[in-house]
Amino acid sequence: MPKVQKPSDFLQRLAVVEEQLAALQRSGWERDELPFYPTSLNGMVYEDDTTFITLWETVLTPRSASLALGLVLLGDQVDNTTNTGGEWQVLFDSTVVASGSVPATFSYVFPALTLDLTPYRAATQLKVAVQVRRTSGATAGGKYGGGGCIGGSPRYARLL
Repeated sequence: MPKVQKPSDFLQRLAVVEEQLAALQRSGWERDELPFYPTSLNGMVYEDDTTFITLWETVLTPRSASLALGLVLLGDQVDNTTNTGGEWQVLFDSTVVASGSVPATFSYVFPALTLDLTPYRAATQLKVAVQVRRTSGATAGGKYGGGGCIGGSPRYARLL
């Protein structure tokens, strides 16, 4: 078996370590993808309720510093002149950690969040839920007949 002799010169060893460090910095941070699961009672990722309803959820063990979460949300087009808008929120267990609105313009919104997990690092499990509700639009028509609905999905979820 051939043996590899390490350089004995300190400056040569330092150059090797610097080269390896530079390669690690170029490769970026390691990220773990986090799956989300649909929970809609309608069987699809649309809800027409006027109270917050969970569309997607997952349970994780918070061992990293943050959760990078990207969402896509869309209101319903009820008819040619009426669109449905609403609100969304992200919960850690029962605490709202992020929220926003879905405009009644029948256009997508793409929230991108970085959520801090450090207060939950000692927990053995943490439930993460994405909820939506309808706040504007007609009272009839739309996807399920109740005045339009809000559709949503996670685009990515990474533990950083």
